[in-house]
Amino acid sequence: MLGRPRVLIVEDDPDLLVVLRVNLVSAGLEPILAGDGKTAIARIDAERPDAVLLDVMLPGIDGWQVLEQLHTMGDPVPVVVCSAKKNPDDVARAEELGAAAYLVKPFDIDHLVDAVVAAATSRRHAEVALPEQAPELGFA
Repeated sequence: MLGRPRVLIVEDDPDLLVVLRVNLVSAGLEPILAGDGKTAIARIDAERPDAVLLDVMLPGIDGWQVLEQLHTMGDPVPVVVCSAKKNPDDVARAEELGAAAYLVKPFDIDHLVDAVVAAATSRRHAEVALPEQAPELGFA
């Protein structure tokens, strides 16, 4: 049994961090928390989450730097970016760096939870699918 999918929430607003944690727990996920980019990178390396929910504007190492580092990894974890930045260039940058989704604050919590669950479970399914099973399970 794999247990609940683990999601790293990277958010520097402590109130929002609590809201996100409560909603992801309710959705059946196991949250791991980080309040800045440096902690996020350390937690990703140490805990290997199934997905990351990433704010862009963080103290120290910002979310862009975290996303760039994840993009260079051999087996990057799926990332859902959640930011107050809604410039199309930011959305395009996130997509280029491999983000699974980009949500703008303020966000609809149900939409955010759906995006995070989809990212976390897609990685889980990809890891447990055998190569000969992949086509019938919908994997390319």
